[in-house]
Amino acid sequence: MKIALLSPIAWRTPPKHYGPWERVVSLITEGLVEKGFDVTLFATGDSITSGKLEYICPTPYEENKNIDPKVWECLHIAHLFEQADKFDIIHNNYDFLPLSYSRLVKTPVVTTIHGFSSKKIIPVYSKYNENNYYVSISDADRSSELKYTSTVYHGIDLESFTFNNNPGDYLLYFGRIHPDKGTVEAIQIAQSTGMKLIIAGIIQDESYYINEVLPHIDNENIIYIGSVGPEKRDEILGNAYALLHPIYFNEPFGLSVVESMACGTPVIAYPKGSMPEIIKDGITGLLVDNVDEAVNRINQISEIDRKQCRLWVEERFSQERMVNDYISVYKKIIKDNTSQRGRFLLTQLT
Repeated sequence: MKIALLSPIAWRTPPKHYGPWERVVSLITEGLVEKGFDVTLFATGDSITSGKLEYICPTPYEENKNIDPKVWECLHIAHLFEQADKFDIIHNNYDFLPLSYSRLVKTPVVTTIHGFSSKKIIPVYSKYNENNYYVSISDADRSSELKYTSTVYHGIDLESFTFNNNPGDYLLYFGRIHPDKGTVEAIQIAQSTGMKLIIAGIIQDESYYINEVLPHIDNENIIYIGSVGPEKRDEILGNAYALLHPIYFNEPFGLSVVESMACGTPVIAYPKGSMPEIIKDGITGLLVDNVDEAVNRINQISEIDRKQCRLWVEERFSQERMVNDYISVYKKIIKDNTSQRGRFLLTQLT
């Protein structure tokens, strides 16, 4: 069975540091290849995969400001769909734009919706709902206007995250520096508890960073270390007392939350979006409504068994489980195809 995986081109697949969508696409690709599937990854030219790599955009546009994102986005998507007849399934991980190509090809398209940047994009999903297969990444991140084939939680490569049963003495904020992610609130929690805070992540809102975050950074109690790669990520997650995730938007999933728990580090988060699905309150972290509640409950973190955090991720958020879930989705799609070729492909899957 031949599968085409369409990845974004903002970052390399897998990313060098930041790039959650690209990271997930890489894990799906490598997992499918390991299980014997014929997989072609459509990503940037510098991407790394054990499958086949197809590209038209040589480097990520976030790393090369001479690249116009819209131009290369169009070229990238067209590069796949112009070869659609070579594949049995196209797995789109590039938001809504590829949907506008889906009626022009016979190859079935499954789209993982990695979150809605705005309700304004839903009309595109609605228009192409009947001839596409949609996968949500959490039950919370579903639109009532759409029909879904399945919910598939993201999985992570557990071997990349080292379990640490000995918590450190600092709190960690790991994510985009943006009001939605609650960077300032994380600082307030740390300051109110008297604990050191390490901040790691890209600056997505520069004005917010300069005006509201930077004044608190003293490189002693509040430290900003920028965006970090896999090795440093593993280190700072595993050595933290707790990860702070005081979000102000409905989080579609939350990879950093799962990665933190994989290291044994509990998470303190606001119960928005997928958080009640991802965190077991009192078992793998704390769900709190505001800064004051986070401060008041911070001592409860020491009562959480870090081994339970790791076990929760192993059982629910592994790469293996994610890949198997997507294989089940592919089976559903092929079964919907009642042609002789569809029956043949279903036999290959089983």
